[in-house]
Amino acid sequence: MKLHTIYATEGATKTRKRVGRGTGSGTGKTAGKGHKGQNARSGGGVRPGFEGGQLPLFRRLPKRGFSNAKFKTEYAVINLSDLNKFENDAVITPELLKEMGLVKNQLSGIKVLGNGTLEKKVIVKAHKFSSVAKEEIEKLGGKAEVI
Repeated sequence: MKLHTIYATEGATKTRKRVGRGTGSGTGKTAGKGHKGQNARSGGGVRPGFEGGQLPLFRRLPKRGFSNAKFKTEYAVINLSDLNKFENDAVITPELLKEMGLVKNQLSGIKVLGNGTLEKKVIVKAHKFSSVAKEEIEKLGGKAEVI
């Protein structure tokens, strides 16, 4: 198989509608835009949510309450199975995890979850631990330190 022999399966692609192209296309003359008016002009049309001057829906509905979503704490998560990449008695810190590419960015901190199995004795320094993860780390003689 070579790149020049690859093609899309039948029905996967549609030909683009070429408007205003005379005979055959079926969208000649006004190109499906009707006659004159705001929507027939180039750059014409109205912004999303515009209702012709009527008070728009988003302004008619009452605005109430407070959302804490902007201020929520979001943790970068790592599983126990990911910690097997380290040697025995290794001290695992957030900086080391980022350096190795296991965590892209720290967000509000790092949380260790209990997915997978841990086979090595390690000292983990993180911001949060799930109860299962803490149990597993300490069962093998390691340490789970909260920063």
